[in-house]
Amino acid sequence: MNPYLELITDIDRWLEQGKTIGVATVIRTWGSSPRQPGAKMIFTSIGDISGSVSGGCVEGAVVQTGIRVLETHRPELLHFGVTDETAWDVGLACGGQIEVFVNVLDVEMLAALRNEIDAERAAVSGTIIGGPENVIGQHILLRGDGSITGQIGAELQEPAEGHLIDCLRNLQSGIVTLSMEGVSPVTGEMFVELILPSKQLIIVGGVHIAQALVRLANVLGYRTVVIDPRKAFGSRERFELASEIIQAWPHEAFQRLDLNPSTAVAMLTHDPKIDDPALMVALPSKAFYVGALGSAKTQTKRRERLLTAGMDKLHLDRLHGPIGLDIGANSPQEIALAIMAEIIAAQP
Repeated sequence: MNPYLELITDIDRWLEQGKTIGVATVIRTWGSSPRQPGAKMIFTSIGDISGSVSGGCVEGAVVQTGIRVLETHRPELLHFGVTDETAWDVGLACGGQIEVFVNVLDVEMLAALRNEIDAERAAVSGTIIGGPENVIGQHILLRGDGSITGQIGAELQEPAEGHLIDCLRNLQSGIVTLSMEGVSPVTGEMFVELILPSKQLIIVGGVHIAQALVRLANVLGYRTVVIDPRKAFGSRERFELASEIIQAWPHEAFQRLDLNPSTAVAMLTHDPKIDDPALMVALPSKAFYVGALGSAKTQTKRRERLLTAGMDKLHLDRLHGPIGLDIGANSPQEIALAIMAEIIAAQP
């Protein structure tokens, strides 16, 4: 969700040492590719490397180009794939193809982005990867409060800002085309990256499955919150690894939490008094995933109750129930695995 998090320690150290940093970003892939668009690698002119843009196949070639970029301050777009004469050399003869944009790290833009990351706000960054030479490599950032940082030229600024807003609304990243005002055909391309707050899993019900789910979610990098009004269930003794425990009714606890696009919610109590009011809040929220434990028969009754209570059908259709992928799970650990697999599949 945030490609810079795994690199920020090295970035800070290298900047303190006075080094100029280059950054390579995967912007497009075809076929078999180990890293997806947005994956990053940073490097310096003396051979420091952190992160990756492939499974080790093309890093050497990217750094060679990157050293030139650090010297000239002219970004370059690289393509690696089976049709290239270098395919065997870089290790992509298996069929994968990737495009990598190599640029000098914009320290000021990264600082602005870090402010949004630290505040746990969604943001969208855009980098010009094609168009007039004087704008290639320039950046623009849409902050969580709607303000814009960065200028990419008067002609492209307005359409670029519009695409950033659309990306934040639709939670989608990728390459978009830009047109200069009054000029045809299209004269620019921008790589748009959605930066979401830290991943968060809210678990309603401190049951046995929840204990296994907290352990697994932590391993996968999720901040975990356990909600249960019953003190015997929602205790620190039962959930030593949970990031937060809230002993309150879920619909009240949700008032303290930000159900943002990085949030998944799992209802595990089987108790309509606890689950139903929570679902009335969670399903209309921005949470990317809401699931509830229970058989198909239980789900049918739950839907009837929620519709009777005034739930909008479009919101109700977001509910994953029975919760988790159908992998034949029986034990609490297996059910937790099925739930996390479904959550990962639903991640934006």
